[in-house]
Amino acid sequence: MRLKFAFGLAATALILGSCAPATPATTIAPKGYTNAAIAGAVPITGPRAQEVRMASAQVLFWSQAERSANFRAMDTLFPVTTVRPAAKARALPIGAPLTGIDEASIRAEMATQKSVGLLVLQDGQIRAEFYADGLTATDRWTSFSMAKSLTSTLAGAVVKDGFITSVQDPVTKYVPELVGSGYDGVTVENVLTMTSGVKWNEDYTDPDSDVVRMFSQPVPDGADPDAHYLKGLPREAEPGSKWVYKTGETNLIGLIVQRATGKLLSDYAATTLADAAGLEQSILWQTNMAGLNVGGCCLAMSLRDYGRIGLLLAEGAPGVVPNGWMARASAPISQVGAPGFGYGYQFWTYPAGRWGLRGIFGQSVTVVPEKNAVVVFLSNWDKASDRDMNLKQRAFAEKLVAGL
Repeated sequence: MRLKFAFGLAATALILGSCAPATPATTIAPKGYTNAAIAGAVPITGPRAQEVRMASAQVLFWSQAERSANFRAMDTLFPVTTVRPAAKARALPIGAPLTGIDEASIRAEMATQKSVGLLVLQDGQIRAEFYADGLTATDRWTSFSMAKSLTSTLAGAVVKDGFITSVQDPVTKYVPELVGSGYDGVTVENVLTMTSGVKWNEDYTDPDSDVVRMFSQPVPDGADPDAHYLKGLPREAEPGSKWVYKTGETNLIGLIVQRATGKLLSDYAATTLADAAGLEQSILWQTNMAGLNVGGCCLAMSLRDYGRIGLLLAEGAPGVVPNGWMARASAPISQVGAPGFGYGYQFWTYPAGRWGLRGIFGQSVTVVPEKNAVVVFLSNWDKASDRDMNLKQRAFAEKLVAGL
């Protein structure tokens, strides 16, 4: 068992061919696309493996106090690798305070919503920054499914760098174990948009759901744990025709990136994202039992560095992904069943052209284009998914944006 519970818009007419690299990289993926060819992958075995399994089984059932302690120290429970900080951190100068809402009101809202960190950036300046529950500016907090959006951005980087020819490539080109499965005919873009048509159950409360079973079933020696589970899933719809949220498929994106580059996600992010975002501190990224970084979950960084990532993505991640990639990635390519809301390349899209990253227990980074702003919440909700708390967080964000 591995910790990967589902921890969890602009130019839709963008021609995907424009995302093809101008000059293919000279060093392409290792022959065979095997995990063994990924530098730095260290499988977890022996007593440590059992410790990780036991901790993984408890994550969704921790008490409030356990979550408070563990969400800022996941690296003490689970194996991680490191994304180095930038050679030069991006400055975040202090701007004018928000109008129409005072500090006492902000702190009261944070307490009600069990938020431990709040950051509002506008024009690259800090308009609001608050901490609670002992969290500090130097502490890291786990992302859960906000990691999905960084994994998809790394997928854009491998296209730019020439490790992947096109998002129209079949996933079986990079994960040949899936040949003959429900993933035949599924493209990289289908997986990026969670429209593979492969059947999946993401119910965190159902012990027989795929998101639970994926981490509890035994894996044959030498098999990749993600590919091994996914190849047994049935097809329920034609690729591209049905959106279903699937953490397993973001793990698949992570596997594709790691096999295509021959690097762990953390090592590839160090050469693509770290300096571009101006990260002040290192990022810690959890690994699975095969020693690969988990694409769908579980990196940790400081509040300000989440903000720096938000700024980079809002600016289009120039130099990291192909021109136009972020416009496509943040567009409502898939409909999710709620008017005004959608899903792009592992980004959630909202009314009024807003979009962002989301993770369970109340983590979010929201890009507000009309205000040139980014709003970050780090939280410790009582439940992994909570509709009422989600609505309250959105309403709180509206109050903050109104003060810009």
